[in-house]
Amino acid sequence: MLPSFALLALAAAAGLAQAQPKPAAAAEAPTYEPREHYTKYEYRVPVRDGKTLFTVVYVPKDAGQGGKTYPLLMTRTPYSCGPYGVDRNSMRRLAPHGDFMKAGYIFVCQDVRGRYQSEGQWRVMTPHLAAKRGPADVDESTDTHDSVQWLITHVAGNNGRVGLWGISYPGFYTAASIIDSHPAIKAASPQAPIADYYQRDDGYHGGALMLAHNYGFYTGYRLQDGPTNGAKSWPSFDYGSRDAYDYFLKLGNLDAIAQSFAGGEPGKPARNPLFDELIEHDTLDDFWRSRQLTPHLKNIRAAVLTVGGWFDAEDLSGPLAIYRAIKAQNPGTRNGLVMGPWVHGGWMRGLGRQLGAISFDMNNSEWFQKQVLLPFFEQHLRGGPDAKLAEATVFETGTNVWRRYEAWPPQAAQPRKLYLRDGGRLSFEAPGAEAGSDAYVSDPNRPVPFIGYAALGMPQEYMVADQRFAATRPDVLVYQTEVLEQDLTVAGPVGVDLFVASTGTDADFVVKLIDVHPPEAGPEPAARNRDVPSDPPPPQPNFGGYQQLVRGDPLRARFRHGFDQPEPLVPGRVEKIHFELPDVNHAFRRGHRLMVQVQSSWFPLIDRNPQSFVRIRSARPEDFRSATQTVFRGGAQASSLELRVLPAAMPVAPPSKP
Repeated sequence: MLPSFALLALAAAAGLAQAQPKPAAAAEAPTYEPREHYTKYEYRVPVRDGKTLFTVVYVPKDAGQGGKTYPLLMTRTPYSCGPYGVDRNSMRRLAPHGDFMKAGYIFVCQDVRGRYQSEGQWRVMTPHLAAKRGPADVDESTDTHDSVQWLITHVAGNNGRVGLWGISYPGFYTAASIIDSHPAIKAASPQAPIADYYQRDDGYHGGALMLAHNYGFYTGYRLQDGPTNGAKSWPSFDYGSRDAYDYFLKLGNLDAIAQSFAGGEPGKPARNPLFDELIEHDTLDDFWRSRQLTPHLKNIRAAVLTVGGWFDAEDLSGPLAIYRAIKAQNPGTRNGLVMGPWVHGGWMRGLGRQLGAISFDMNNSEWFQKQVLLPFFEQHLRGGPDAKLAEATVFETGTNVWRRYEAWPPQAAQPRKLYLRDGGRLSFEAPGAEAGSDAYVSDPNRPVPFIGYAALGMPQEYMVADQRFAATRPDVLVYQTEVLEQDLTVAGPVGVDLFVASTGTDADFVVKLIDVHPPEAGPEPAARNRDVPSDPPPPQPNFGGYQQLVRGDPLRARFRHGFDQPEPLVPGRVEKIHFELPDVNHAFRRGHRLMVQVQSSWFPLIDRNPQSFVRIRSARPEDFRSATQTVFRGGAQASSLELRVLPAAMPVAPPSKP
């Protein structure tokens, strides 16, 4: 049936508008106004060491009337529960989706210890205390336990069930809060959670500092000396440049970069304590070990749904690590994983339809919010119907479909070796006994960029960006398969075994797995990603031959035997280095090729390796030296990647399209 505006248009076109009675205007759907339905309260919740944690609570106005009760849905954050004051309302960050507000929850936001209006001392990635001997032994688990007990006792109209959720740092607090969890916590969803800040999270990847990757966080995040309402505004950081590549290159070493931070207040040093802490602890030392969350994820009684994005440049590995640790250490706990085609937190602040030039065909964010997240909490907090979620609900890029698996990685995915071969070939067939190698000269004063255009910060589309700009450089090795005759689906982590030698005493080895599109011009590329408006528009590519990055990561060779004991390379000595690229779930389509690129810089996504065995943070200009890097590919020194490949004919039940 045509709507009224369409009927009018047709009548006018036929010259009959005046002869037809004008239809009544369709009634507009009423706008949902949270203030009409919720009342805001503010509390200072006491915890066991005598400190109080500032807590905001929004309660449905009919809670308690006629015995009506609601579950509590709580987020704990270092980023402020403001605006402060019971007459100032904002539920923007409290409800994962508008449907949650309409369904009816008691929404809770808490400033974590030492942030904004909460008392106590804030610490990076609060260390979990496995042994607690007294009331002064506090961590995120105890703060949450005490807060939950206070809330279910003092907030009227609750049904005694609590859910936790949060994205990014609040995702870490969600995961840390369910260790030895309070029995009232029935469901938790850590989303893009930090799991291990040093190892492949925000801090370091393969021992290399993620520089441009998280620089904006360090320029904007301020520590505080005591409770504050957060009203003071800080000046935006001024790069004095339009190109992060030139900006960081001119500054030189990490000490100079640390000194470049704006001071913020007169009389205070022009440093950022968090960044200083990061570059000071450049190995896996006790500072980082104490902040590893995964060993402590035990005694979890709540149902857990961990969420992440395949293109989350900040926290791709965190959700996978949290999921695996909970599964290994909590048998019998309902433990699920969702991985979609999203950037950091993109499932809450975008459509999830595309990234850069790559389209994902559908509104994946809304589907997740309505069909996965809300049913999960409704089931466990309100006794709603079974959400019928698979253990692993993952989006398959390349084919752009959602898959449901009994575990991640799928048990059917079998390891296959993909070998670097002579003449730039890449093959599943192992090379013969003949030795062979390829070499390139790496110059840290002319590092390989991670994107092919000028930009500040880290454009998130780099994770699917066209790599042809790098493939043409003499300091990048390129290998590719023949054209695929059938789809090849890779699911899980990607192992890397390289046999290498260097003329220097240190080196980085960056490995990139790439999907090469057919040379024929394909459909017009999608418009730039409107989900991430802060990103600059990348050059519009020619899709014929597009080299789409699927996954990449570095290993700093000084850490080849362990991240706690850096060792120099012996110039000319052949050594095997092994590491893993973070998980993928990608179908290389028939007619495409697989490509691997190997290089020794990826700037300024990661910091520069001077290629001499010195303390990198204080490396002098003369320490940054060119070196010849050799990659071996024959006999007992056959460099390869290990892919987990799904059988071509395996039944996958059911692929779903929202």
